[in-house]
Amino acid sequence: MKKSLIILTASLALIACSKPTSDTLILREGESNAKVKRYQTVTKPEQWHGLQVVETYYVNEGKPVTVLGYRAQQHTIKATDTVLWSLQPTSTINRLDWVLPVTEGFCKENYLGMNNSDYGGGIPMIDVWTREGGLAIGLLEPELHDIKMPVEWKRYDDKVSIALTYDFPEPVLLNTGDTLFTYRTFAYEHKGDFFNALRTFSEYMQMVLGVSMPASEPESFEPVWCAWGYERTFTIDEVIGTLDKVAELGFKWVDVDDGFQIAEGDWNTNSRFPGGDKDMRRLTNEIHKRGMKAKLWWAPLAADPGTQCLKDHPEMLLITKDEAPEYITWWDSYYLNPVNPTTVAYTQDIVDMFLRRWNFDGLKIDGQHLNCCMPDAHLDDPQSSQTQLPSFFEAIYDTARALKPNAVVQICPCGCAVNYYLLPTFNQAVASDPTSSRQVRMKRKAYAAMVPQLAYYGDHVELTDGGTDFASQIGTGAVIGTKFTYPKDNPNASESFLLTDEKEALIRHWMKIFKDKNLTRGEYMNLYTWGYDYPEGHVIKQNDALYYAFYAEHFEGRIELRGLDKDKTFTVTEYAAVEPKTYEVKGSDPYIDVSFDGNYLIEVK
Repeated sequence: MKKSLIILTASLALIACSKPTSDTLILREGESNAKVKRYQTVTKPEQWHGLQVVETYYVNEGKPVTVLGYRAQQHTIKATDTVLWSLQPTSTINRLDWVLPVTEGFCKENYLGMNNSDYGGGIPMIDVWTREGGLAIGLLEPELHDIKMPVEWKRYDDKVSIALTYDFPEPVLLNTGDTLFTYRTFAYEHKGDFFNALRTFSEYMQMVLGVSMPASEPESFEPVWCAWGYERTFTIDEVIGTLDKVAELGFKWVDVDDGFQIAEGDWNTNSRFPGGDKDMRRLTNEIHKRGMKAKLWWAPLAADPGTQCLKDHPEMLLITKDEAPEYITWWDSYYLNPVNPTTVAYTQDIVDMFLRRWNFDGLKIDGQHLNCCMPDAHLDDPQSSQTQLPSFFEAIYDTARALKPNAVVQICPCGCAVNYYLLPTFNQAVASDPTSSRQVRMKRKAYAAMVPQLAYYGDHVELTDGGTDFASQIGTGAVIGTKFTYPKDNPNASESFLLTDEKEALIRHWMKIFKDKNLTRGEYMNLYTWGYDYPEGHVIKQNDALYYAFYAEHFEGRIELRGLDKDKTFTVTEYAAVEPKTYEVKGSDPYIDVSFDGNYLIEVK
C-alpha cells in the first residue's frame, strides 16, 4: 500500500469534480477552530484502483473548544446532465428505491440511525454517477455508526454536493493538547454505476477488516411457496391441503408464515393449534413427506405488551433516553435489548423449539425493525445496542446451524436497505417486500455486488408488476417464489391469491425455465449502467453461456450485447419465449435489433 500524510485530499478528475472542501469539525456557535490542526493519512490500496482510504485526527493546540460533530469527504460533482443517478441505501418509512435519480432541487439526508419508529440502518456508502463515471464515499468501520450521508443539488446550481456528517450524541470538550480521532472514510472513483463501488467497499470490508460472509446452502437456491396467501388466520388443513399442488409444480420450500404464535414474544402455538408441538410436527411431517423443506416465519426482538416473556423477564426491554421502551409500530410491540444476555438466551431457546422440537429446516426472519434500533440508555455504552446488533443475529445463525448444519436462514428487512453488518448472519437474502419489479432487479444487483455467492430470493411474484413478473426474478438470477392459495382462499384473507388455470400455466412455464437454466448459481456480470443504458440490462454468466435480460415497458430498436469475444460468432436463443427463436450474432458486431414489451431474455452461446 502507498501512504502519504497530507492535509487535503486530491481532486478526483474522472467525473469533473471541483476541488473537495477540507474535512471540518463542527464547533459550538461562536467558537473558533483556528488552533485545531487536522492530520490525514490517505492510503491508496494497489488492488483497488481508484480507492482512497482516509484516516483523520485533530489536535487542539489552542484554548478548549466544544465539538458538536464533524464533516468529512465533502465533494461536489458537476452536473453534466439534467439527471444524475445515485445509490442512497438508507431506510425510512417511505421504503424508497435504493437507487434514485438526482435532479435540481433534490436533497436527501441519508441518516443511518433510526429515521422512523421502525426504520433505520443501511449501507454506510453513497454513490453518485454521471455518464462519464461516478464517485462513492462512505465509512470503512467494523460497526454501524449513525452518520448522515447527505446528497444535495441546490436549485439554480450546476453541481451536486455529497458529504459524510457525524453528530456526537453529546458535545465533546476538546481541551488544549487533546486529540480527536474520527471514523475511517473512503472515496472511490469509478466508471459505470454503483456496482463496482459496492463490490470494492465490500471486498475491502471483508479482506482488510475481517468481515466474513457465510456461504449459501445449495437448498437456499431452491424455489419457494409461502403460505402467506392465507394470511394470519391460516389453518393447518389449508396449508396441508395445498402441499400436493406445491410439490407437483416443483417448489422445494414451504414457508409457514405469520399467525401461528400466541403473540409476538410468546412464540408458542395459539388456539388454532390445539395440539401445540404435536400439531406443528404434523405440519412439518407432511411437508417432508412430499420431499420438501419447511421454513418458519419469525419476528425476533419484538414482544407485545402483556406477554408472558416480558412478565418473566422485563429486563429484556430496550429503554430509550426518554426512559420508555422502544416501540415497534408495525407489530404494536416493544423492542428487546439485543445485547442483553437474557434476550440472547431466550431467543436461542426459541430457535431450538422451531428447529428441533417442531422440526423446521430454516427460518424466515422478518420485520423492518430488525435492521436497526435505538441506543439503550441503561447500557454503559448506549450505542452498543446499535453497533452490536449483528452479534444477536449471529447467535441465531450459529444456533440454527448447530441444530441443523444445512439450515437456511433468511433475513427480510421489510422495505429497508439492508444493514450491511447483518450480511454475515444469514445465507439467503430477499427482495424484502418490493414495491415494484424494478426494486426486485435493483436489489439483486446490489446484493450481487456485495456478496456474489449469496442466494437471493425474489420474494412472492405477486409483489412484482402485475403480480406475474417471473422474468424479473429469473432474468437477474433470483430464486422464484409465490404465495398462491389452492384449492380455495382463506375466507378472512384481505385479497385473493387463488391458483387459477392461467396462473398455474404461467408457473409451469417459468418453473421449467428456472430449473433448466439454473441462473441462481451463475455469476452476475456488470456490463450495463443503471440509469443511462436503455433498456435496463442484466447479464448472468452460467457454464458456457451468457444470459442477457433487458427490461422496458416497450422497446423497439438496437441493443449492444456487451462482453462478447470479438473473434467468435454466437447463437442467440430467446429462451423464455413460448416459441423460442434462434439467430446468430458476431462478436465483432454485437448488435441486435429487437422489439419487446416488458422483457427480452436471451441465451448467448
